[in-house]
Amino acid sequence: MTAPATLTGRGPGRAGRGLDPSPAGPAARPRVRESLFRRLTAAPRPLGRLLVVTATVFVLASLLTFALGALSEANPAAAVLGDLATPADIARMEAQFGLDRPLYVQYVTWLGSALSGDLGVSWFTGVPVADSIAQALPVDLSIAGLALLLAVVIGGGAGIAAALHSGGRIDRAVTLVCSVLSTLPPFLIGIVLIVVFAVQFGALPTGGYEPLNAGVGQWLRYAILPAFALSLDAAASIARQLRTSLVGALRENYVTGAEMRGYSARRVLFGHVLRNAAGPALTVLGMSVPVILGGAVITEKIFNLPGIAQLSLQAAERHDIPVVQGTLLVTVAVVLVANIAVNAALAALNPAARRNRGGRTRTVPAEGGGA
Repeated sequence: MTAPATLTGRGPGRAGRGLDPSPAGPAARPRVRESLFRRLTAAPRPLGRLLVVTATVFVLASLLTFALGALSEANPAAAVLGDLATPADIARMEAQFGLDRPLYVQYVTWLGSALSGDLGVSWFTGVPVADSIAQALPVDLSIAGLALLLAVVIGGGAGIAAALHSGGRIDRAVTLVCSVLSTLPPFLIGIVLIVVFAVQFGALPTGGYEPLNAGVGQWLRYAILPAFALSLDAAASIARQLRTSLVGALRENYVTGAEMRGYSARRVLFGHVLRNAAGPALTVLGMSVPVILGGAVITEKIFNLPGIAQLSLQAAERHDIPVVQGTLLVTVAVVLVANIAVNAALAALNPAARRNRGGRTRTVPAEGGGA
């Protein structure tokens, strides 16, 4: 029987770079067991390191968040009562909110309560901070989610088109548009969108928000403009990164080998090349999450959105420290969760993440499989 051909062009007598020689005989069984043991024990290590780093960053961010509130020297009596506060009133309210205890005790108590869902109460309204955040956070999550989806669709499509026409007019046009978009702040894009689509054409509202339970269509009418304004910068970065990665990946030998085996261009692109080249674009997508949440501070003001950025801004203006600390901590948690999701996606898409750490070889995808 004729031995199967390899993508590396080597014969069956020697193991090609991409092929794992099949062990034979009883003597090879311990090696197979050892290889399986290595894979099972090495797989959780990246996830474990990621969780350790995430937990460390969260603790440090919580410490910094608490320190900002403690160093502000604001106290509830002075904030609520103003000049009418007497020393007795200040002492009573500090004892009520636990501000008369040492700072490290306050931090440990605050962090422990926050991890259990208790972020304290507002100094002004007496409303639990967690309840206020629960009302505002869905606004930001829905707008940010739609913005990320638009960034992936627009940036991904533009990056693929530019890579497939590398050096041509489409490539130059995408590069020019991305360069322009990356210099425009989201609030300026938002103002232009309001003038064009809300004022001139009257097709969309100038601001406000409707939740998803009011209907997807109604929610989309209010969410599309702020989400589009926040998505363009991320879309430009994704398009540039994906274009660069795809141009390099399309020149790899495995692409030529797949075409010689009769794979269609669509199958090679979406089944092999795109999975190998999506890593940098996914990294940019993860880095866009804090940028989008940060840009929401001004965007929510322009579009009159009752989001967590406006809640934090209003609390900061009146020195409502528990609300400021709670919103910052929740924002950090959202960014860290997004970072974990992006790393999980990278591990699923990147063939190197599934490589045998203990060996020198890597398996080639079977015909019909992914890269």
